[in-house]
Amino acid sequence: MNPVSRKAPAHPSAEAQRRLDYFNERSDAIVSTIRELVEIESPSDNKAAVDRMAEAVAQKFSQLGGNADIRIHPAKDFGNHLQIDFDFPGKSAAKPVLLLGHYDTVYPLGTLAAMPCRAVDNKLTGPGVFDMKSGIALMLHALAALQDWHKGLPRPVTVFLVSDEEVGSDSSRALTESLAKKAAAVLVLEPAYGSQGAVKTARKGVGGYLVKVTGKAAHAGLDFQKGVNAILELARQIEKISSFTDLKKGLTVNVGVVSGGSRTNVVPSEAAAQVDVRIARIKDAAGIDKQMRRLRPFNRKCKIEITGGINRPPMERTAGVSALYAQAAAIARELGWKLGEAAVGGGSDGNFTAGLGIPTLDGLGAVGDGAHAPHEHIVISELPRRAALIAGLIERA
Repeated sequence: MNPVSRKAPAHPSAEAQRRLDYFNERSDAIVSTIRELVEIESPSDNKAAVDRMAEAVAQKFSQLGGNADIRIHPAKDFGNHLQIDFDFPGKSAAKPVLLLGHYDTVYPLGTLAAMPCRAVDNKLTGPGVFDMKSGIALMLHALAALQDWHKGLPRPVTVFLVSDEEVGSDSSRALTESLAKKAAAVLVLEPAYGSQGAVKTARKGVGGYLVKVTGKAAHAGLDFQKGVNAILELARQIEKISSFTDLKKGLTVNVGVVSGGSRTNVVPSEAAAQVDVRIARIKDAAGIDKQMRRLRPFNRKCKIEITGGINRPPMERTAGVSALYAQAAAIARELGWKLGEAAVGGGSDGNFTAGLGIPTLDGLGAVGDGAHAPHEHIVISELPRRAALIAGLIERA
């Protein structure tokens, strides 16, 4: 699915223009918030650093008021997760909208020294600025605006920010799914797609497998025939595994990391391959899993061990997702621009919520480029209308 254009937009309505003006006047404040978050480095594998980030973000949400109930979910191996509930007397029966995101990044501590947070030529750079600390700032400013406009939020809202999205969401998945089941809709503040800022209405599911081969070591010169070459066996398995790709189904299988052997003069007794699997349809999950687990040695003197599986279901473009996108596109038209949609290969925590059947819209965060790369950046001038779009969706979802 490529980004889709809707009707050519009209000029913003008076109310829509008022909202855009509101956020344009606060653009410097939004940038300042993003900069503060980017300059608190928070690599997934550093619990202390990520916990510092959680404390800073919790403090910012607490300053919004609005009966904010802040809850820290402790995690042992990764950073703690942060939940903020905004509820209202007399509206307890209304389901909240869930704003979903993460504050961990892929960058090690010290990256800021070589990749500082700077505003240059309408771009704000820095580690994690695009994926997705700008999304957290947009949440904050959209909620602040709604409180200002309505003298309190117009509906219950739950914000859930996790510490381990970049490394699989193992410690946060159950919490994410539990909160999603209570929500009317899920808005994922991951980065937008492409230079036009399309939202994401479909994502591929993700799986990971480890294929380990055991052979028999021997001296490559003296006892070559007594050895059983695990690398040779693995090479044959890699060819077989790669044949599982089916592009028509949107199913890809990639052997991305291979290891084995010790010295050139030793017949290798061990070898292993790490395999990435992407699926566009949940119905293909069981099939590819069976294919992986049915792998058998070409050389019967070798042993094969397969571990892993599909760890994120695909986010499919269901009726609920489609309806939520239609709402977003309508709000964008009111604001004076065309909002496209896209299907992407990468996964997010939105995969979990969409997999439960909860209406989910992803890619609502900042417009930019370079996620996980030295040129990571966001487009500053796009921030006001993204904030206006998010605020509108919180009201209507």
